[in-house]
Amino acid sequence: MAEDRVGALLALEPCDPTITIENGLGRIANGRISCEINQDSGDLTFFRDDLPILREQSSYTIDVVMPARRLSHGDGELLDVEVDFDSDADEVFYGLGQNPNGALNQKGNHIAFRQQNGTVSVPFAVSSKGYGLFWNNPSIGGVSLNNNRSLWRAKGCVQLDYWITVGSGQKEIVQNYTRATGLAPKFPDWASGFWQSRLRYETRDELESVAKTHLDKGYPLSVIVIDYFNWTKHGEWKFNAPDWPDPTDMVTKLEDQGVKTMISIWPSVNPLAENFAELDSNGYLIRSREGSHLKTPFLERGVEGQVNITYYDATNPEARKYVWERCKDGYYKHGIKLWWLDACEPELYPDSHENTLYWAGAGSAVTNAYPYFNAMAFYDGMKSEGEEDVLLLSRSAWAGSQRFGALVWTGDVKSTFRALSEQIKMGLNMAASGMSWWTTDIGGFQGGHAEDPEFRELLIRWFQFGVFCPVCRLHGNRLPSDYINGGPNELWSYGPEVEDILAEQLQHREALRPYVHDQMAAYQTHGTPVMRSLAMEFPEDDAALAIDDTYMFGDAYLVAPVIEYGARSRQVYLPKGSDWVCYWTGATFEGGQWITADAPLHTMPVFKRN
Repeated sequence: MAEDRVGALLALEPCDPTITIENGLGRIANGRISCEINQDSGDLTFFRDDLPILREQSSYTIDVVMPARRLSHGDGELLDVEVDFDSDADEVFYGLGQNPNGALNQKGNHIAFRQQNGTVSVPFAVSSKGYGLFWNNPSIGGVSLNNNRSLWRAKGCVQLDYWITVGSGQKEIVQNYTRATGLAPKFPDWASGFWQSRLRYETRDELESVAKTHLDKGYPLSVIVIDYFNWTKHGEWKFNAPDWPDPTDMVTKLEDQGVKTMISIWPSVNPLAENFAELDSNGYLIRSREGSHLKTPFLERGVEGQVNITYYDATNPEARKYVWERCKDGYYKHGIKLWWLDACEPELYPDSHENTLYWAGAGSAVTNAYPYFNAMAFYDGMKSEGEEDVLLLSRSAWAGSQRFGALVWTGDVKSTFRALSEQIKMGLNMAASGMSWWTTDIGGFQGGHAEDPEFRELLIRWFQFGVFCPVCRLHGNRLPSDYINGGPNELWSYGPEVEDILAEQLQHREALRPYVHDQMAAYQTHGTPVMRSLAMEFPEDDAALAIDDTYMFGDAYLVAPVIEYGARSRQVYLPKGSDWVCYWTGATFEGGQWITADAPLHTMPVFKRN
């Protein structure tokens, strides 16, 4: 039987709050935070150090008061809820997961709580007023961050549940939230190195040939990735033997050379798969509200056109165990310990999330937590085998996914300079959402031809950005492509000039690896974000607050990616409070000023805090 509700908050340590009731006001205080309820309106006001920071806002017409909290009957016995809060015009909001809207500050935007390819729903907002609000509800909904108020909505839930934390700055607020929803495990030693990937390596011979060439050239390589259609059918979760003979030998030989092998796993199931009947009879598949199987058209190996796939129900603990056992038998026993959880929103079309039924409840109520439970399946499975290093490359996540070792990337983004600029904001907002294990497809996923001069430059600029990201991973569907197989995507695929530049950048990444692990240790221990906006790191510097194309990579490095084709310099603001040393030349600059930083094709502006 399903649980009554799904939420991400861990059990909190006991506390000793003080409660007072006087003059029609009830007040509860715990440390720096307190909350006051108005007896007449029922509105709540939250305080930090006795200063009001957030207030539920009732709405007024001529003779009617509309309460701040509004509940109505929704789907069956579920509730639709709305809550209004006051918001100042100059209030700034960060976090709220990963939204490809090109904005770092989400004020003025509507953020839909609905998992999609490239959109990761994590309903936690960090306010410039010194609080964080977590909407502890995986239902379909959203938040409208309007000029004078913010309106939070959930469609189909058991109860209204939100959680407030306060802090002296954004960093402390994110740390509080991350601890409350679960700290990440230890970042594996190999994860800070270079990951090679493309859509896709079709056979063992091709994969081993690429790895050999890479290593023979003297390039560092930590991970090589086997993308989709490595399987026999969707939902069979095992190597297709003709393409991948003796996978144990393959994995062992790569491991002996210091290279880990990652495998793509989808939660999808073909009705013709050998596991379908058992999954179906045990109730381990997602269904539509009418009781039928979901039908999402997608490609299948050996089939002309498309087949209608469905998905296993990751909210069901027995289904999670079943899928892990199949993956254990099909991959883990061959030495595979790195899992790429793709299409795990799950990717539904034309079916909507509202039309789904899960073991845990109606789709409208629980669907956003699907990737959370999918990650749990593999985390628990790996732990049951005694594995300590668990990292799951996942296309989607929900609040708390970080505690299962979820490494989120930005999905199937376009190969454009505009998309590159958007990656910066998405990474910073994911870090502000408690998820510092984050990466992108270097070069973008959709498009890019090896002979295109603009794409070659884009790849170089994206690679430079990737060196100063938590994980440095090359991937993409290069042209020409039929979406089952793309073009080459190795360092040497784009001509000798590009190869030389990328090879040099890889050496810089290798030099940074101890630093990356130091920053990841702080994230694991305290929840300290690894990528940080200048507003998070320098809240007292007014000139830094609105900058959204420059960021801090950990404590030391200010990174200013080049996001325009043909640019060979760019404006960079160096915040107050310290001197800044150019990473490439050693030149020192005083903080608190704008400079024109050189950006020749082989480098991007990076400065170390002195």
